[in-house]
Amino acid sequence: MAIDRIASRISALQSTAVNRVLQEVRTYQASGQTVVSLMRGQPDSPTPLHIVAAAEQSLRAGRTGYADNQGEPRLRQAVAEKLRREQGLSYDPASEILITDGATCGIALALGAVLEPGDEVLLPDPIYEAYASPIALFGGRAVPAPAAICSGRFTIDASALEADVTERTRVLLLNHPWNPVGTAFTAAELQTIVDLVVRHDLVLISDEIYESLIYDGRKHVSAATAAGARARTILVNSLSKTYAMTGWRVGYCAAPPEFTRAMLVLLQQFSRGPATFVQDAAACALESSEDCVRQMASEYQGRRDLVIDRLQEIPGIRPLTPDGGLFVMVDLRELRSSCDFTSDDVRRYLLDKHGVVIIHGAAYGPSGEGMLRVSFAAGGPTLEQGLALLRAGLCQVASGKCQESRA
Repeated sequence: MAIDRIASRISALQSTAVNRVLQEVRTYQASGQTVVSLMRGQPDSPTPLHIVAAAEQSLRAGRTGYADNQGEPRLRQAVAEKLRREQGLSYDPASEILITDGATCGIALALGAVLEPGDEVLLPDPIYEAYASPIALFGGRAVPAPAAICSGRFTIDASALEADVTERTRVLLLNHPWNPVGTAFTAAELQTIVDLVVRHDLVLISDEIYESLIYDGRKHVSAATAAGARARTILVNSLSKTYAMTGWRVGYCAAPPEFTRAMLVLLQQFSRGPATFVQDAAACALESSEDCVRQMASEYQGRRDLVIDRLQEIPGIRPLTPDGGLFVMVDLRELRSSCDFTSDDVRRYLLDKHGVVIIHGAAYGPSGEGMLRVSFAAGGPTLEQGLALLRAGLCQVASGKCQESRA
């Protein structure tokens, strides 16, 4: 087929930063070099055995046919009960819950259901960069609103958001807890955000995939619980991080009926939903004891603390302690006053000279420039070795070696 037959919309899409860096890493490895990755947000904990057993039992029972396209009734009921139990939110499983092929699918469905060509989507900056392509796919335009760092924590400045609202603004897309920076919003912070959403008659899409990975005794507060939020919010979530089920590809959306109907019609154009036996396993996960979830969160908090400990006291470099999630942002901006480098320069240096893989902060927006995102999703020897390599590399960056290698 002639190359000019490729649809023009494809040119607006791009691979995620992780996929782009993975391709670079494969080239590096093909030359015989070894690497340690502190890059991905894939938990290394195995899926809890009772969830695996539920899938096996479902398979043996012959649950391999088409699923209900909106989601199996048992799983929709389990999602509704989970939201009631944990957040005090009431959703009708028959009309307000949609089961999706992971949160990535849910985000695309939510955007496709509400965007018209030319509509604008407000995004706190920095933010998970994979949102940009589905916004573009449905004819929207991403509008980044710079975040501020207060007391070592990224926050959303409501006045900055307000300044970026125009007559074409349709959606505020929130990531909570916030990838890549790890902020878990308080109820008061969420209310300030929702007040803006209500004031400008926007739709709020809240991606809450990291809800269970919150540390230091904090509790997740869903954006839909804020006053005025419920009627205009699409919650997007999945079981990937909470239950170490990244490869199972099962998630859900919770929203008022008109949003859910629109998302279901869109879903029907390209998916029949997750496999029936996967949905049975997901229902088991939501219905069972949360002890395994609490144990994983405790393990990840210990890893987070290890990252902070190992990267402290490097001159000009400051690791920021996240409230939640699987990443630590490392602030190099103090060094940039005396050194001319970008966060991507440092990322490449750390790969080329020290064999450690991380993601540069600028991949997540202009406000991420001068920072690095370090994952603690992997633990044990991988984390120990990776942190040793990373610390050695950052010490050299602080001493100017990164500059010398570019000269």
